[in-house]
Amino acid sequence: MSALQPIIILTGFSGTGKSATAPLIAARLGWQLFDTDEAVERDAGKQILEIFRGEGEDAFRERESRALAAACSEQDLVVSTGGGAVLRSQNRRLMAQAGFIVCLEARPETILRRLESRAGDEPLDRPLLATADPLSRIQELKQARQELYALCDWAVHTDSLTPEQVADEVVRAYERFSTGAQGDSTRIDEISQPPPSKEASVTLHAVESGAVAVVHASSGAYPILVRWGILADLGRLLKDADLGRHVYVIADEAVAHHYEDEISAALGSVEIPHEVFAIPPGEDSKTLATASTIYDWLLERRAERSHTIVAFGGGVTTDLGGYVAATFARGVPLVHVPTSVLGMVDAAIGGKVAVNHPKAKNMVGSFYHPRMVLADPALLRTLKPRELSGWAEALKHALIADEGYLRFLEDNAERIIKLDPGLTTEAIRRSAVIKARVVSEDERETKGIRTLLNYGHTLAHAIESTTGYTRFRHGEADGIGMVAAAAIGVRLGMLDPADAARQGSILERFQLPTSAGGLDRVRLKSAMALDKKVRGKVVHWVLLDGIGRAVVRDDVPVEVVDAALDEVLA
Repeated sequence: MSALQPIIILTGFSGTGKSATAPLIAARLGWQLFDTDEAVERDAGKQILEIFRGEGEDAFRERESRALAAACSEQDLVVSTGGGAVLRSQNRRLMAQAGFIVCLEARPETILRRLESRAGDEPLDRPLLATADPLSRIQELKQARQELYALCDWAVHTDSLTPEQVADEVVRAYERFSTGAQGDSTRIDEISQPPPSKEASVTLHAVESGAVAVVHASSGAYPILVRWGILADLGRLLKDADLGRHVYVIADEAVAHHYEDEISAALGSVEIPHEVFAIPPGEDSKTLATASTIYDWLLERRAERSHTIVAFGGGVTTDLGGYVAATFARGVPLVHVPTSVLGMVDAAIGGKVAVNHPKAKNMVGSFYHPRMVLADPALLRTLKPRELSGWAEALKHALIADEGYLRFLEDNAERIIKLDPGLTTEAIRRSAVIKARVVSEDERETKGIRTLLNYGHTLAHAIESTTGYTRFRHGEADGIGMVAAAAIGVRLGMLDPADAARQGSILERFQLPTSAGGLDRVRLKSAMALDKKVRGKVVHWVLLDGIGRAVVRDDVPVEVVDAALDEVLA
């Protein structure tokens, strides 16, 4: 990574803490401070509210863009932007080119409380919040802008932090990435998605398409888009990315039954030729035999290397479809449209494609990144309740990387399970951002950081393989695996028992199992010995060193593992 320009740009909704934090950051670095709202008011000779009332929002946005352009031409500067600065594409491009973008995040309730505290007994002086129900307006505006706020190099959730703590976090992040330092740490909370590659044209496309995150891989950058109802835009997005010459959709039969007409409508609306191959649902389809059948189908249709495969389905489909795309004609363009929670928050992001071997899950595969990931949480509505077990992966992200995200899931568990559009989309988005950051930092799992995403997987994969991938869904097995990992952490003195209980409680609230009986202990331990994290015949365990902090340990005594298995397999 090349050195960053000496400029930090704070983005985020009003009330997230930009104005309070920016002076502290500038003081710590010895830099100058630039507030775009203050610059606009100085230039206009009147307050922002007067500009909105007298000249209109467009005039204000034009003044704002000029102020931002002036700031981005300087160095040794901390820039505090207005909440709507991200709305203009020219502003987003300018900020991406100029420096290190930090988005300050906060819950709508926190934002309203801060704005009301600042206003005292007076009405809110924000032009766009002058309504009878400002909380609903904040929720509406923030949701509409969320995909744009996510286009940043670092994000800080400020709800429970003081301005001084936020400033410390921003300075630490900037100093880490200003030198391109990678370090030897395997802590997810110490990494960030790297600044966008300026020369990658797909990144610019991602910005214009409203990506929530961009994955940076050796093969190029690609966007992740998360929006309720975005399936209708599939054809247009493929056309915009030059992926619409001919499309082959691989979907499982259940998904094809529900959505084949919508897929055809979306592709047909922009005249993209397409065909659909339906596979039986479930892990039994994720095999070399199924892949070979798809190869035959593609050959019969004279598929070419310039054609596109769209993997439309859950984790099985994204893994299998990705494996086929990686190996057919030595690689054809791939687009993931995940339809399960597991696919949206995990399987579709990161380029891991594979099929199962009878003795081990995901043992035959490769790294092959898609050109785009398009997640539509509305597709989850056709899933049966048990098929929502993929929330275990979202919980895993929160447990290993973001305690604030865990609080969000705890506060909204029941509404998320019922697929509340806003909350569900936000949960998918936050998990996607975490996964994108990890993959960008450790694409091929060579630094140890990506390994942390396997929290709970050592036992989970063993449970799945020894039961023939039929008794447990992956998320269910992962929940049991996380409980075992937490039990190991408690016994090693790494994890507070209260945190282990907290994990168990949120797993249960998301209707995930925390134990399993009747399993063959000998076969389980034999399967764990085949785990991908085994080195020198020693299992490397991903464990929690507190909520939001994960580490890898290769010194777990056998008796500690046995005691943890006793706890979850009773």
